[in-house]
Amino acid sequence: MGKAANPRRVADNEARAKLRMIRISPQKLNLIAQLIRGKKVERALADLEFSRKRHSADVKKVLKSAIANAENNHGLDIDSLVVSEAYVGKNLVMKRFRARARGRGAKILKPFSELTIVVREVEEAA
Repeated sequence: MGKAANPRRVADNEARAKLRMIRISPQKLNLIAQLIRGKKVERALADLEFSRKRHSADVKKVLKSAIANAENNHGLDIDSLVVSEAYVGKNLVMKRFRARARGRGAKILKPFSELTIVVREVEEAA
C-alpha cells in the first residue's frame, strides 16, 4: 500500500556518497577532487592522506562513505573499487560586507560547495 521505491540513480556496480555545504569555493574543492578521479580507492585514500590541502580530510571522509555504501548497501567488493566520478557543484553563497573608507562598503562572498563521489566495481583483467 505504500509508495513505490525510488529507482537507483547509479548502476548496479556503483555506489555514491555526497557531502553538502562544505565551506570552500567549488574551484578550490575541484582541485582536490581532481587528485582522485579514475584511481583505485586505496591509492586515492593514500593521496588524500598525504595531501597538504586543508579540505582533503573532508574529501577523504566522503570517499570512505562511498566505499562503505558500496560494501554494506550494494554488496560490492572493496578491493576492486575505482573512483569513477568525483564532481563538485555550487551551493549557497553567504554575502557579507566590510566597512571601507569614506562610508563605503566592500562585498565579501563566502561560497559553499557540494561534493559527489561515485565508486565503481571493475573486473580485474587477468
